[in-house]
Amino acid sequence: MSTSSPAAAAPKMFDRTLTGISVVVILGTVMSILDTTLVNVAINTLSRDFNTSLATIQWVSTGYMLALATVIPLTGWAADRFGTKRLYIVSIGLFLVGSALSGAAWSAESLIFFRILQGLGGGMIMPAGMTILSRAAGPQRIGRVMGIVGVPMLMGPIIGPILGGWLVDDVSWRWIFYVNIPVGVVAIIAALRLLPRDEPAPAERLDWLGLLLLSPGLAAFVYGLAETSASGGIGSAKALVPMLAGLALITTFIVHAARSAWPLIDVRLYRNRTMSAASATTFSFAAAMFGAMFLIPLYYQVVRGQSALHAGLLLAPQGVGAAIMMPIAGKLTDQTGPGRVVLGGLTLLLAGMIGFTQVGADTSYWLLGSSQLLVGLGMGAAMMPSMTAAYQTIQRHQMARATTALNIIQRVGGSIGTALLSVVLAHQLSSRLPAAAGGDGALGAAQNASASARAAVAPQIADAFGSTFWWAAAILVVAFIPALMLPRHKPQAAGEADVPAEAQAEAIAA
Repeated sequence: MSTSSPAAAAPKMFDRTLTGISVVVILGTVMSILDTTLVNVAINTLSRDFNTSLATIQWVSTGYMLALATVIPLTGWAADRFGTKRLYIVSIGLFLVGSALSGAAWSAESLIFFRILQGLGGGMIMPAGMTILSRAAGPQRIGRVMGIVGVPMLMGPIIGPILGGWLVDDVSWRWIFYVNIPVGVVAIIAALRLLPRDEPAPAERLDWLGLLLLSPGLAAFVYGLAETSASGGIGSAKALVPMLAGLALITTFIVHAARSAWPLIDVRLYRNRTMSAASATTFSFAAAMFGAMFLIPLYYQVVRGQSALHAGLLLAPQGVGAAIMMPIAGKLTDQTGPGRVVLGGLTLLLAGMIGFTQVGADTSYWLLGSSQLLVGLGMGAAMMPSMTAAYQTIQRHQMARATTALNIIQRVGGSIGTALLSVVLAHQLSSRLPAAAGGDGALGAAQNASASARAAVAPQIADAFGSTFWWAAAILVVAFIPALMLPRHKPQAAGEADVPAEAQAEAIAA
């Protein structure tokens, strides 16, 4: 009788099949990650070229994130209903259609609509791809495979702003969308050839009522929030009515989800104290970070007169910090528990954000770069460990729903933060430059002014940005409250707190 050693029985790290699948997944996920980071450096150019306000153009980012939040809960149902390979290919195809139409947009409104279409495809690329990869790798290899596959994903936040800046300056802003097309076509061809065929399986019943309540509710609330600067404040009917309608729909959804057997988001998970704390931390973190990342490139371009490419290069320290810290934070979380790591990450984030509250018309780029490095290190230490905390205290069969809920909360927090900070910036500009036609008028005047004219108003505009960053810092302070309730001990049982591959990839993408 022959016996085989454990080493001999263990599967090879990367066989031919897994290598091909990994390449396909990397192509799709890197494309969607790059798109998120490409657009921020183009906001200033888009606002100027379409001659539109900050309150309007911010929907290029906000609408995309809301679309992502809408389709994330559909992914599991669609994967079972149609098969993961088919879903992955269709998602990339829809993303490419949205990219092509976004590049051809003729107005701010058309661009926003096409970005929402793009987000409907982009939101399913990541979880579908990670599901395919995790099934192919199996439990014995998924940790090591994700460690290798995650490296190019981590490069997205570094390369994206630089590539986007170069395209905006030297080619055309339209190419920040067109650049997706050749990559996506290659990804579809590779997927058709290399991904294993899978058969659709019986799916859970989709919560259509929940979808029809939650998605319009979120959109109405964020729309009302964004309208507060353009319509005379939060008390105006144009802002207040959609906000109240959105809150009513969201509240109705929560009541419905608590009674439904298969809710879009399982609100019963929030009976778990740690899950609630992790969600509140994730929401606050995302609101502050996505909002700040919308503003930082604008500061560099509007106040400092930097080109889009230079603004992208100046954003690199943040991506470097996140890439350095994420693997370190993962190891520390396993050794000490997520609570301490998240609190340390939020402290680094807050220190970096406070640096941006001090921005002026001539602030040292070394100070700004150091602040962004701190922000990146803090992101790397706060993002994944806060999700890991939730997985430590829930049952394994609940992980898929917890992943869905946390990713929706992250995207919704980001969209609300972007809308809120753009409103605050417009208000701050109006109060400092009342001669301009509102805050957006002041921003537009600075965008189109000569260097000498910009220098005259740059100190006031910089002060408006600094005051707005204080709001982002305040949101981060709020995040400390739920973070104090996160576990500060190692997981009780090995494997029970394993973070699903989908969650790892979503966190990297953010």
